[in-house]
Amino acid sequence: MENKDFYAGLKAGLSIAIGYFPVALTFGLLAKTAGLSIIEATAMSMFVYAGASQYIALSLIAASVHPLLIVTNTFIVNIRHFLMTASLSEKMVPEKRWVKAVYSFGITDETFSVLATSKKEKITTAYAFGVALIAYGSWVIFTTVGHIIGANLPLFLQAAMSIALYAMFVGLLVPSMKGNRKVVMLAGLAATIQSFFYFTGLLSTGWAILVSTLVASIAIEMVYVNHEKRTKSTYVREEGV
Repeated sequence: MENKDFYAGLKAGLSIAIGYFPVALTFGLLAKTAGLSIIEATAMSMFVYAGASQYIALSLIAASVHPLLIVTNTFIVNIRHFLMTASLSEKMVPEKRWVKAVYSFGITDETFSVLATSKKEKITTAYAFGVALIAYGSWVIFTTVGHIIGANLPLFLQAAMSIALYAMFVGLLVPSMKGNRKVVMLAGLAATIQSFFYFTGLLSTGWAILVSTLVASIAIEMVYVNHEKRTKSTYVREEGV
């Protein structure tokens, strides 16, 4: 039964593994141009395994930001994983804590969506491992492949690849902004605060990104919470009338 569930998990995660192919490949390429060795790039994908956060880390590494700030920024970007794993635990079969810790490491936005939308009433540990393992393997393997390809590119192309990092950020941001006013406001405010720190030189790159992210997130969330309260209050008054 466990083998059957594991293979079913591999099958369910195959689409994720295919989707990770170009993204991980690009990360490997950019890691090479950012000065990371093949061991460092592969190790980052093995031990961090954080997708967009790894791209952010590359830009911070290139800017010689202090490692502690890089770790802090990565933590803040990935703090949503607390909520995802907490939500998912209700759908998982009971298991030892250390086992949960192992497969929780493999939870990403994509694997979470596959597991959370599963038609199974209860998800077995073997199934979760199958989904996580094939996605994780794809990310790590194609990071290494990307780095190898990057190492064999002509020097002028390696230098030109640095601009691809910013293009990747734009590619990640723009689709999420479409039709979502909250994301547009969040991105706009964060960019404004970051620009202020950049041109005034009040904070270093790492601290500027950290403060911009936190302030923008808190401010926009407060605006939306207050808006919802006012809307609810107005609706209650109208119902009362």
